[in-house]
Amino acid sequence: MTILTSILGSKLFSLMLFMWQEAAPAGTPPPVDHFSLMTMIKSLGVVAAIVLIILLIMSVYSIAIMVERYLTYSAAKKQSREFAPRVAQALKNDRIEEAINISDKHRKSHLAMVVSSGLQEFRAHEQSSEISGDEIDASKRALQRAIAIKTAEFKRGLSGLATIGSTAPFVGLFGTVFGIINAFRAMGDAGQAGIGAVASGISEALFTTAMGLLVAVPAVWLFNYFTGKVDGFVVEMDNSASELVDYFIKNRTRQLKP
Repeated sequence: MTILTSILGSKLFSLMLFMWQEAAPAGTPPPVDHFSLMTMIKSLGVVAAIVLIILLIMSVYSIAIMVERYLTYSAAKKQSREFAPRVAQALKNDRIEEAINISDKHRKSHLAMVVSSGLQEFRAHEQSSEISGDEIDASKRALQRAIAIKTAEFKRGLSGLATIGSTAPFVGLFGTVFGIINAFRAMGDAGQAGIGAVASGISEALFTTAMGLLVAVPAVWLFNYFTGKVDGFVVEMDNSASELVDYFIKNRTRQLKP
């Protein structure tokens, strides 16, 4: 039954297509699609074209930030996974110099930067006969500075995504306003209120609006996604700093024992 229906449907479609071709006068050119993408772009006014160029620049800039941040975060995550067990084993055996060397080999890891800063500050006072509380506090401050610096590095470029995500719709709206103005101007010049008189201006207005949203929506999505990534990295750095401070305190306790 299904096969028979498909055959009858295809025959009926072929018959209708043949009748339409016969009814069309010879030499009639194919209809022009005035609302195709290329046709709308070619018919844009000066203001709409400028708005479109600005939106394209914003789109390229946001894509560049997205790619660069994604590669940066992926490298930090990958190297941190390799770094954490190796440095933990070195510190377990009290090999601070080896832990610093391991940190230097994982420069893209956020954990390595934090651990290295704390260990270098701690090593500077390790040669003394006794590590005081003030020296441990100095190591804590070094850890906090490293976390602040790395957090700022992770957030680099995200403000640009936020700006694009919040302003791109308004840039598109600017083109929309001029498209509506052109539509009413064309309607006034034609002396009638038909759809043909305002179609070009309306299509221009809607096109710039759509482009503004097309640029803004991915920027907002990626900004929120990357912000969540940065928050996760900050938590990891805080945890590593806390564990390192515990290691310093335990080391000081061992030195104080008779």
